[in-house]
Amino acid sequence: MTKDSATIKAIYFDLDDTLCAYWDASKKGLLRAFAQCGPEGHSPEELMRHWAATFREFSPTLKQTGWYEGYCVSGEPTRTEQMRLTLERIGIADEAMALELSEAYRHERNAALRLFPDAAQVLEILSNRYPLGLITNGPADIQREEIATLGIARYFKHIFIEGEMKEGKPLPAVFARAAEAMGALPQELLFVGNSYAHDVRPALEEGWHAIWVRRKTDIPPSHDEARRKLEQIPPSGPVPDAVASSLTDVLGYLGIKALSGARV
Repeated sequence: MTKDSATIKAIYFDLDDTLCAYWDASKKGLLRAFAQCGPEGHSPEELMRHWAATFREFSPTLKQTGWYEGYCVSGEPTRTEQMRLTLERIGIADEAMALELSEAYRHERNAALRLFPDAAQVLEILSNRYPLGLITNGPADIQREEIATLGIARYFKHIFIEGEMKEGKPLPAVFARAAEAMGALPQELLFVGNSYAHDVRPALEEGWHAIWVRRKTDIPPSHDEARRKLEQIPPSGPVPDAVASSLTDVLGYLGIKALSGARV
């Protein structure tokens, strides 16, 4: 246990790409959905590229274009709209196909969703030593579905979902709400997440401890300069208490040994 970690009384985790491989499941789900229901003459890989371009344009505008209120409740409307816009990019106007693709993507993504190999053991060990919480962005229905699929609700004393709160990370109010629920001071809380911008920086700025989980698969190749810069700590940014290459490293930071012989 490090000197700083001795003050920690409770721990919150991010969900997607911290505890579970969401983006990997998303990619598999998209490719399978496009293979099953996509328009003839267009490969799943081509449609995936169009979907990604649509996502980069559409997703950041949700709050400005009136989609956010509905998005908080259900992922279906925006998921289907992204499919409609994807088809539009290749000159196809087909509402029924967009809806079919949307539902196939949701089903296949959920079927492919998995915890990272060490997640269950780490949560089991920590939940016997600390009260744990979860703070995750996304629609209420989708995030609850993920939690149920992964079977992890039992580990958490408190679960905060953007769609249920109508606000998400990195807003300070989200971290204040989570601290109040635990009955803990900021300096007594640890946040573990894979996003510097949404998890690590806001937690540190609110006085929490923070561990940045950066797996090898999260770090872009050096030639992808724009994205690589986004995944670095900016010169003026606060420095996390630790950078972890796996969830097992969180145990090490807290001075806890993984169970011998267990899969980590």
